[in-house]
Amino acid sequence: MAAIAPSRRDFVAMLLGAPLAAACGGKTARIPDGTLVETGAKRGHAAVRDATQPVTPASWREVQVAIVGSGVAGLSAAWELRRRGITDVTVFELDDVSGGTARGGASSVTGYPWGAHYVVAPQSDQADLIALMSELGAIESTRPDGTPVIDEALRCRELEERVFYRGRWYEGLYLEAGASAEDRRQHARFNEEVVAWSRFRDHLGKRAFSLPVSHASALADITALDKMSFAAWLDGKGYTSERLRWLCDYSCRDDYSLLAKDTSAWAGLFYFASRRGEGASYQSVVTWPDGNGTLVRHLAKGVKIETGVAVVRVDPDGTLLAVGKDGPFGVRARHVVLAVPGYVADRLVPDRPRTVADYGAWAVANLHLHGRPTERMGAPTAWDSVIRNSPSLGYVSATHQRGRDHGPTVWTWFYPFTGPGDEARKQVIGATYEDWAEVVLRDLEVAHPNLRSLVDRIEVAFWGHGMIRPRVGALFDPNRVARLAPRGKIHFAHTDLSGVALFEEAFDHGLRAAREIAAAPMGRGPG
Repeated sequence: MAAIAPSRRDFVAMLLGAPLAAACGGKTARIPDGTLVETGAKRGHAAVRDATQPVTPASWREVQVAIVGSGVAGLSAAWELRRRGITDVTVFELDDVSGGTARGGASSVTGYPWGAHYVVAPQSDQADLIALMSELGAIESTRPDGTPVIDEALRCRELEERVFYRGRWYEGLYLEAGASAEDRRQHARFNEEVVAWSRFRDHLGKRAFSLPVSHASALADITALDKMSFAAWLDGKGYTSERLRWLCDYSCRDDYSLLAKDTSAWAGLFYFASRRGEGASYQSVVTWPDGNGTLVRHLAKGVKIETGVAVVRVDPDGTLLAVGKDGPFGVRARHVVLAVPGYVADRLVPDRPRTVADYGAWAVANLHLHGRPTERMGAPTAWDSVIRNSPSLGYVSATHQRGRDHGPTVWTWFYPFTGPGDEARKQVIGATYEDWAEVVLRDLEVAHPNLRSLVDRIEVAFWGHGMIRPRVGALFDPNRVARLAPRGKIHFAHTDLSGVALFEEAFDHGLRAAREIAAAPMGRGPG
């Protein structure tokens, strides 16, 4: 029996709560023009998950390295191969555009992100990320300790963050206004503990929590944090302040699409401690109008990418079967980089070690405004604006970094589904563009009552498997590490292999896979 789509009122209530859905009946308010953006799910389901007929290639081709997937991991592998002189590389991408959840869009007003929208400024030991940033012209100098100083134009402009609470904007995400002495004491103690973790080095000189995860300490006392929830760790430390607990929940929703009660304590501390530099201060946020789309475009320069290609089989001997825009074909490759999410890789290479992987769903909307809504009291406009009691993460302004605080802009709104991913995917079946647009507008109208009249267009994307989530026990499962091992000529590269979905992790795995290939016998030979 087909699922029955909820009414618009029910859809708003399901995502935002009953109070905001109360006015959704009868004569509805204006909904701007817009569209639902396809993220490749339909094509992938049809070609891989739901396929019933074998693929018979109409033609064959040869290539030294075939890369499956043009997200950050796949493009990073191509970038590193090129740096090592290996250029006979073809990337096959299911979607019609590259970048995965790091892709960006553009209008006549500005570029804007479709997902990942910043990186943390690299620290002195992140040589490869420093090299990438140097190619982009993003580094203006280097400190004596080797830490690069990012070009001021790319360091997130003030005000970086603000939060809306009870009719007023407040600077930052931690709500200082009205905090009790105990709130402040707990917040200070938490920050001191995070600083201590950021300064920790083990007997090998490794940090407790590091970007990327592969550089972090493997000491048992530290990895044991993965066996408890972040909420349980906070409880054990006596962190009961509602304001601090909200900040920790927000942080887990922001990076993991989870609440603290479901997040590994290792991942919860990693969120805060890995972002601090040698002096224990937070590293700068590096951002562009289209978010990490700028990084994607740079990594893709000079790379042969074929879009609209569904790879349906990958064998350890380097043989690929695929269906492209002109029909089925085969590829014989010296090496293959499988840079796709774990649940896809497991269908293509079914004999890998299995681990319990949980994927969070996300909705992302880009609102195209011809003017700015009236600002409420308090803190001025910011790059990132959060509504404190909303299940969404608020929005980022694509024009903030350029100092354009008035006139046309694009706001990117993010909504993490913190419950089970399959439940989230079922919840949105049958939802129309108008349903989604109403959710976005009603959420933001809490802080901007006259927003609707200023929006010309809304685009909405639903990422059903938007990111892997670090639930309790997932990060240090031995099988997660075992999944890194090549299978014959197949090398694996994806942020999933770290257990957290971050640019730095995808980048790290792409580099590793490329280096495995470069080190292999005859790695530079003909295809």
